[in-house]
Amino acid sequence: MSSTPTEQTTFASLKLAQPILDALIADGYQFPTPIQAQAIPPALEARDVLGIAQTGTGKTAAFALPIINRLLHNVPRGGKLATGRKPKALILAPTRELAAQIADSFSSYGRHTPLRLSIIFGGVGQGPQVRTIQQGIDILVATPGRLIDLLDQRLISLSEIEFFVLDEADRMLDMGFIEPIRRISALLPRNRQTMLFSATMPKEIRTLANSLLHDAVTVTVTPVSSAVDRIAQKLFFVMKAQKTQMLIYLFDKLDMERTLVFTKTKHGADRLVRKLKAAGIHADAIHGDKAQNARTRALDAFRSGRTPVLVATDVAARGLDVDDITHVFNYDLPMEPEAYVHRIGRTARAGKSGEAISFCDVEEKGLLKDIERLTRFEIPRDRVPDSVPKTDEAAAKAGGPPVLRAEGRLSPEIETRSPKTAQQPGRRTSSTPSPRSHGPRIDRRMDEGRPEEPREVTPTQAPRPAFRGGAGSGRPNTSKPGMHPRAGSGGGTAGGRPSYGEPSRGSDRPNHAHPNHARPNHGHPGSGNPSPRAQSGGNSSGDGSPAPKPGAPKLGAPKPGAPKSNTPKPSPAKHAGPAPFSTRFNSTGKSVRGRDFKGGTGFKGPRP
Repeated sequence: MSSTPTEQTTFASLKLAQPILDALIADGYQFPTPIQAQAIPPALEARDVLGIAQTGTGKTAAFALPIINRLLHNVPRGGKLATGRKPKALILAPTRELAAQIADSFSSYGRHTPLRLSIIFGGVGQGPQVRTIQQGIDILVATPGRLIDLLDQRLISLSEIEFFVLDEADRMLDMGFIEPIRRISALLPRNRQTMLFSATMPKEIRTLANSLLHDAVTVTVTPVSSAVDRIAQKLFFVMKAQKTQMLIYLFDKLDMERTLVFTKTKHGADRLVRKLKAAGIHADAIHGDKAQNARTRALDAFRSGRTPVLVATDVAARGLDVDDITHVFNYDLPMEPEAYVHRIGRTARAGKSGEAISFCDVEEKGLLKDIERLTRFEIPRDRVPDSVPKTDEAAAKAGGPPVLRAEGRLSPEIETRSPKTAQQPGRRTSSTPSPRSHGPRIDRRMDEGRPEEPREVTPTQAPRPAFRGGAGSGRPNTSKPGMHPRAGSGGGTAGGRPSYGEPSRGSDRPNHAHPNHARPNHGHPGSGNPSPRAQSGGNSSGDGSPAPKPGAPKLGAPKPGAPKSNTPKPSPAKHAGPAPFSTRFNSTGKSVRGRDFKGGTGFKGPRP
């Protein structure tokens, strides 16, 4: 069922409330668009609506105006609503930008009403959003991801929803939101009004509509999958490396006041912005990896005209409501042919004309066939001028290196030098050529395919001798009693300062504190080197206590008058290295304690 209004239809004839009419008249709206004139009457009668219309045809007002009008019937006579009330209307949008646009439309149309609105989406903190919801709202505009998060945390309730709207349903399907939509719809009351709007109607959307809508009124304004007739479309077959230079060439030749450029990837959008800025074109990027405040600033600058060029991914293809966009560029053709309709639909809005220019390389010819098959329209081809450089490098040679510098391959201070001729850290050359004189010659040599001339490298300086502390070294002795010296302490001098990186006397084991030196000996028998604890003046027991005073009885010595043991003391075994499983030192000088052969831990000193 579909209605066909006459040409004299006005908003006043649609029987909208007076506060809504006052807001529309203040904004300069008197006559509804075709989608509004067909969708508002059944929506006011609480019928489910399936709307199919191009972007920029006024779909937002088609569901916003009847929702506000019906919510006003529940407002008390005094106009004061209860605090902490639950939302009555839920509108789901696929992107943050579209959600913000819908919220702005509701705020504008209902500014003379006591209704409260809240918008929730990801990318920002949820605290302010939750506080607004808890204060009581009537209309909730949300993206599926953040709404699912708040539902899982039980911070929001959908038990009193009376109006459920899915805007840009086909885009939600492309973004993989079909399961979140089914989960959210299962939490809504059965007795509700559902409206679904989409620019295209593939079979998947038709299946989703059949599961959500009941006895719906279908409103179709334009043929399915057709492009806007007021848009002048054009196509250039270019090489992938030539796209940037072709875009810069068109910026110079065409009169473009406000331009929107679509890329396939987020990284590609940022890279293109750098190239355009290097060419003197003020541009900014917007995509999913940008923080929400950065995306908001970029959109505001684009709307106000401070930024004439906005580079975006398909995240901005829906809901980007900016007036007077004169040109839309498909720098990369979209992967889904339906996205082409939404991209070019950003221009020629509100009855104005616009131009859509697409670039197609060899790898994208299949995508072009899909687009033309869907739109049933062959995009007119145009020839690439011979004056357009083939690559960014060719443009840099012809007119300077700004694009190369934007790519990070050349820095401003060495514009004419090849990256390979820049002096590397730690490398010394026999002669350093002048950037202005020698650089271009090397660049030409590299372009011709001849290898670069070998450069002489002087022998590196011999390593500085290892520092020996202690007496006569000129540096203080920092060893403390009772503490292990760092790695390499076995070769210390008489002053007790360890020698770093020197081979240990009497030891043939490698020193891992330095890759080219021997490992220090930790004072084991047979090494010919005193114990580190003895050097530092500490007790050899390993507990860190100071050495006993002269004449004091030693720990473990027999008491006076006790019989002496006839058991001979074992002679120390000749061992060239430390005892097995004792304390070792790693390459950073820190001790690594292992297990000794009796099962204990730590360094126990000499073993019999």
